[in-house]
Amino acid sequence: MKLASLTVGGVRRAGAVNDAEQGLALLPSSIGTVDDIVRGGPAALDAARAALATVPGADTLPLAGVRLESPLHRFNRDILCTGWNYWDHFEESKGKRDGQDPASHPDHPTFFTKGPDTVIGPADDIAYDPGVSAKWDYEAEIALVIGRDGRSIPEEKALEHVFGYLVANDVSQRDLQRAHGGQWLKGKSIDATMPLGPWITTADEIDDLGGLRVQCEVSGRLLQDATSAQMAFSFARIIAELSHGMTLRAGDVVLTGTPSGIGNAREPQIFLGDGDIVVTRVSGLGELRNKVVLTRLT
Repeated sequence: MKLASLTVGGVRRAGAVNDAEQGLALLPSSIGTVDDIVRGGPAALDAARAALATVPGADTLPLAGVRLESPLHRFNRDILCTGWNYWDHFEESKGKRDGQDPASHPDHPTFFTKGPDTVIGPADDIAYDPGVSAKWDYEAEIALVIGRDGRSIPEEKALEHVFGYLVANDVSQRDLQRAHGGQWLKGKSIDATMPLGPWITTADEIDDLGGLRVQCEVSGRLLQDATSAQMAFSFARIIAELSHGMTLRAGDVVLTGTPSGIGNAREPQIFLGDGDIVVTRVSGLGELRNKVVLTRLT
């Protein structure tokens, strides 16, 4: 099932996307929002599936005619993120981290967070203020949504806690990322800069987690192109290590790292600017298309 969020008549609704028909079926208001379905456990997802079979034709909309929002709006905490999870990306940035290079490949996933106010929808504008940062970078990523609470989750059971997967772009401000003691929170948490969506694809719909193709285009130029098979740490390993002694809760969003091709590591460097169109796609999970727009953030 592909669950999307949209506002109809001033009310946020959940919808189910049918790829083959390029349509979106509005689920009954009684089902609640996508946030409600994620937090409601298997019973809520079963109810959504059962309701889908009864949606009248009048409540099925052409996908091209609706403006989807971020699938999730109610966050338990910051967005949880994984850094350096594609070794090609780790290597491309060597010597370009302003003296903050680690001595060697990390033995464990590197974690950081982003504030939830970074989240925007799959077609929303990415805020851009050169007065905040001079180095706005793109990072295409696969995100996952936790669907069942757990602490110290064994790696072999970790995927049982995943509700589904979606697409994200961890737009980063590289100068801010390096300027605050070597930790990344500030350079990852600028408002209205992280597209998320376009919908959540439930875990049961993905046959091969190692075969997801991750791409990012900026104004028509393909700059990132990799597959999830290149990840240094698997989805299950990320969940197991992140949950070690720390409870993950239904509704938590986890970003799983970006592949090589980032703007900061290129020669010459490429950074986002006003008017750029950023297209982020993951095979089987959909596509984000966002315009970078001059916005006053100070």
